[in-house]
Amino acid sequence: MNAKRLSGRLAAVAAYVDEGASLADIGSDHAYLPCHLALSGKILKGIAGEVAAGPYESAVQTIHEAGLGEKVQARLADGLAAIRPEDRIDTVSIAGMGGPLIASILENGKERLEGVSRLILQPNINARSIREWGMANGWVLAAEEILKEDGKIYEVLVLERGEAVYGEKELLFGPFLMTGQNEAFREKWERERKSWQAILRQMEQSSRDEEISDRKEGLRQAIHLVTEVLGDGTNEGK
Repeated sequence: MNAKRLSGRLAAVAAYVDEGASLADIGSDHAYLPCHLALSGKILKGIAGEVAAGPYESAVQTIHEAGLGEKVQARLADGLAAIRPEDRIDTVSIAGMGGPLIASILENGKERLEGVSRLILQPNINARSIREWGMANGWVLAAEEILKEDGKIYEVLVLERGEAVYGEKELLFGPFLMTGQNEAFREKWERERKSWQAILRQMEQSSRDEEISDRKEGLRQAIHLVTEVLGDGTNEGK
């Protein structure tokens, strides 16, 4: 992967960036995403934010080698602190982190999102945390995508300004993903269900402790939701 050729998951993120956007890519690593979009002429400007010195220096090098110094800028900053008012950023992307970490970055830097109209987020795990944050903070899901690359499954969530109330299934599975149910979606949730079933069996065999009864009930409910959404009639306890 480089600035000219993105990985599948980053290409999916790039597809949701509007023409003429001003993008801040937080946790940009090598700055491949903003540089790719700048090289293709899709964005007006890009900020590559990094909290660690090593990845920041890699981003600086990528920008220099691509000759994009006037269009893309690397910044060493914590989360959304990489965004300045004069940047007039309208799109923020955060990819390659856990959902809870992405949600915490958004929460801790909410004041930096004042002019932002679109968030493009690619959590590696627990996308639910992002859906919950969006619902609580005036952001609605505009699109979702799920894909498999190199044996791993990734979700892409696109949020825009607005109000929405999501139910338990929508928070867990994603309203768009649950409706579409492509192969990656079904593989992910079949895998999750099997994992939860194994944990539940182990808990039931090893302990009768009442302190874990809530955990067991939570697992049963989660397994039931997956079975209901996948609609395959699988025996939930097996």
